[in-house]
Amino acid sequence: MRSMIWNGKLILLFFLLLVTYSCQNNKINEPLKASYAVIPTFQELDTLSGFFILNDAVVYTSNESLLEEINNFLIFSQKNNINVKSTVEPGVKRQITIKLSDENFGNEGYDLFVSKDQIVLTSNAKEGIYRGLTSLKQLALLNYFEGHYFIPLGNYEDHALFEHRGLLLDCSRHFFSKEVLKKYIDLLSFYKMNVLHWHLTEDQAWRIAIDKYPRLSEFAAWRTEPDGSLYGGFYSKEDISEIVAYASEKYIMVIPEIELPGHSQAAIAAYPYLSCTGDSVQVANDWGVFKEIYCAGNDSVFIFLEDVLTEVMELFPSKYIHIGGDEAPKTRWEKCPKCQKRMKKEKLKNEHELQSYFIRRIQTFLSKNGRQLIGWDEILEGGLAKGAVVQSWRGMEGGIEAVKHGNNAIMSPTSHAYFDYDLKAIDLEKVYSFYPVPQGLSTVEASLVIGGECNLWSEHIPDEATLDGKVFPRLLAMSEVLWSDSNGRDYDEFLERVYQHYALLNSMHVNYGLESIPFKFESTLSDSGIEVSIIPKLKNIVIAYSLNGTQFEVYDSALIFSAFEASKIKGFAKRKDKAIGDTMEISLYPHLALNSSIEYIIGEFSPSYTGGSKKALVDGVLGSLDFRDGRWQGFFGEDVECIIDLGSQREDINEIETHFYQYSNSWIFIPKELVVQISDDGISWSDWASVQSEVDPKTRGSFISTFKASGVKKAMRYLKIKVENFGKVPEWHEAAGSDTWIFMDEIVVK
Repeated sequence: MRSMIWNGKLILLFFLLLVTYSCQNNKINEPLKASYAVIPTFQELDTLSGFFILNDAVVYTSNESLLEEINNFLIFSQKNNINVKSTVEPGVKRQITIKLSDENFGNEGYDLFVSKDQIVLTSNAKEGIYRGLTSLKQLALLNYFEGHYFIPLGNYEDHALFEHRGLLLDCSRHFFSKEVLKKYIDLLSFYKMNVLHWHLTEDQAWRIAIDKYPRLSEFAAWRTEPDGSLYGGFYSKEDISEIVAYASEKYIMVIPEIELPGHSQAAIAAYPYLSCTGDSVQVANDWGVFKEIYCAGNDSVFIFLEDVLTEVMELFPSKYIHIGGDEAPKTRWEKCPKCQKRMKKEKLKNEHELQSYFIRRIQTFLSKNGRQLIGWDEILEGGLAKGAVVQSWRGMEGGIEAVKHGNNAIMSPTSHAYFDYDLKAIDLEKVYSFYPVPQGLSTVEASLVIGGECNLWSEHIPDEATLDGKVFPRLLAMSEVLWSDSNGRDYDEFLERVYQHYALLNSMHVNYGLESIPFKFESTLSDSGIEVSIIPKLKNIVIAYSLNGTQFEVYDSALIFSAFEASKIKGFAKRKDKAIGDTMEISLYPHLALNSSIEYIIGEFSPSYTGGSKKALVDGVLGSLDFRDGRWQGFFGEDVECIIDLGSQREDINEIETHFYQYSNSWIFIPKELVVQISDDGISWSDWASVQSEVDPKTRGSFISTFKASGVKKAMRYLKIKVENFGKVPEWHEAAGSDTWIFMDEIVVK
């Protein structure tokens, strides 16, 4: 009997050990550290230790009106093999409760509470519930561990800082498929952006089908490329309805942009009577600003536009319609009898007021149909229509002027928001530093800044891969800038969260680019010459450099060059023995005026093109074929006159060499003439040398022209450099009548 009792005890002990072993081996291991790296970050977060395990939880709600939002979350769960059900089952304790509340969170605000056994998501609006579920999705994906999804415990409170958070996607210059648009709607939604600004008409194409004007899709949607090939496409009404509905499900408002009065050559190519001349033109196959414009004196133009906008409004339920209004050359209007007659009849002082008349007339039509007009900041010229929203792109000034008039403003300045620009000009950190409300506004004026957009113009973005690399990861920064509180922003902390999102972007098939150029050259002037340092901009990289064609070697200290040593430095970066980014170079051209004092008498360089400093023309660093490389000084619509003080009298100078840039698509032309005068005292001047341009202004593409002015060696301390602006854009050019730029990079004294 005793033997049987012992055997029974041994069996029971073995069974208990087996159960213990089995439980230990079936235990779900939790991550060692919770990730709260949601983008955009929460407004408030109180963390707790531990996790809610998302597997086999139950989603339920007592409010049937939220079934669509819950279903969206269930679809996400199924795609990621998360066992979440939509019905309560007996014995299941861990639950997700989603409910509407009377508490005011704002349309997009929500409260998310996570404990070991339950998740409670509360908002007073469906949109807030959707944003909260989006945060839940991100938390799940960021805390995936050993086959399970974990939600870190805590109390999350959130709401949007700005109501308008958008991406402009230009589908006119290059055409993107419905699938790409849906992918980007998903991405905007995932990062809590709420506007897709859809640029549908341009000089290079008309992309939206209009029943009343079939030639817009039959003819204006296609262009003949310089190589003779046909390029184009358009969106049918069925396509647009499908995309708008898809976006609506994800609380994305699609705002169509129908450009007027300029950027309209494609429409004019289809219907020449819309222009001032009635002449036949082709759909543009190059980039830039074109002089063809809707005739403001022709009533049939307004009939056409009202017909078009009527069909557009039938497709787009958004409260806003964007009408462009930017870059509208007035040359055609100045010479058009109909436009001049209109100006006289309406008692308009100039063509800027004629544009204002044009915009107001369209706005009146939109207002009668319950819509609100958005236009680029040029709609301020000639008088701003009451109720129009100004989208400020030429800096923040247009937005400031708009809110001071009592109008709403959307900020998307070229300095921070143009994602088609290279990383040299706008990198992730630059975007993250953006704040759409300028300093100096009153509380009421600040409240009229309704948000911002990142703009993606597609001249040089022909495909989805290029598009992805331009938009990401920079869109992550813009999403946080427009959603979360700007106080206490920490770029390094944000960057750590961005790194965690790369795996998520990979899973969404996003071919994202770099956060920044891998490194930059930084030059410092001294009496002995130029010191060049190579500054890393990315982490964990090795930089190799080559001096004047020598073999590449690892960079470890600054390079110093004498005042008479011309040099070219090339560099590239590696990470884990793999090259990243492009090979970059800097050209140094030391000369006798290096680091001299320089004073501008006529002309003021643009804050967008400073060349790096006031001494950019005597810093020994040459500009490249990229006029946005930060080494060129740009002067718009004016001559340039400056005085260089060499510091002491010299008698050995016989040549002045100056470099100028031309890219006529961007209105940058080689100046007409360079004149050099000399002086001993800076008061009395004598002519020394001059050079006139021999460059054909019709030459396309970007290039650099060198002016060499030679004179007799004379005693001199001061040099006066006079540069004559090219003048107005010529009649043969697409932007005839506009002012032109001078771009210059160095005044080399030999």
